[in-house]
Amino acid sequence: MKHLPNLLTSLRILLVPFYGWALLAEGGDNGWLRLLAWGVFFVAMVTDKVDGDLARKYGVVSSFGKIADPIADKLLTGMAFVGLSILGDIWWWVTIVVLVREWLVTVVRLVVASKVVLAADQLGKWKTTIQGLALGGLTLPLRDPDATPFWHGVGEVFYYAFQLCLVAAVVLTLVSGYQFFADLRRKTARA
Repeated sequence: MKHLPNLLTSLRILLVPFYGWALLAEGGDNGWLRLLAWGVFFVAMVTDKVDGDLARKYGVVSSFGKIADPIADKLLTGMAFVGLSILGDIWWWVTIVVLVREWLVTVVRLVVASKVVLAADQLGKWKTTIQGLALGGLTLPLRDPDATPFWHGVGEVFYYAFQLCLVAAVVLTLVSGYQFFADLRRKTARA
């Protein structure tokens, strides 16, 4: 049981290229492959929640997990942002702003981990949840009438609802990034 969280983190890393392939295959125009990409994304997001819960429940926090878990998260969301930007479902400036913030916070957190503990706060958890919802939703072939003939038109409504989730995620990304660096400044001033 003590190795299961790390195995789930490793699985998440291995799922990233499969997600990317299914999302981008045939220029993103194959609705069935986009559904497969959504399934892979969903499984990866669930393993993120499960591995964290297991690690806390059984007290099996490892050095590998501390490093690999945030990297796995950033690889998955990074692939989603870049892939969806390639397909035109997310503006490139959004992808660049979010990914710069995500990787900067991750690198800083890893660099200062031995001196200052900066746990994710509630705002960061909301950001992650809404970001996952938006990216997962935009992965779906919502505007493809061949893949979703039973809800043509409704898919378009969902597409724009997930775009609104993305806007909320970007706002939370910027605000939580600001709070992270403000918290870091306070804690390092005391150290």
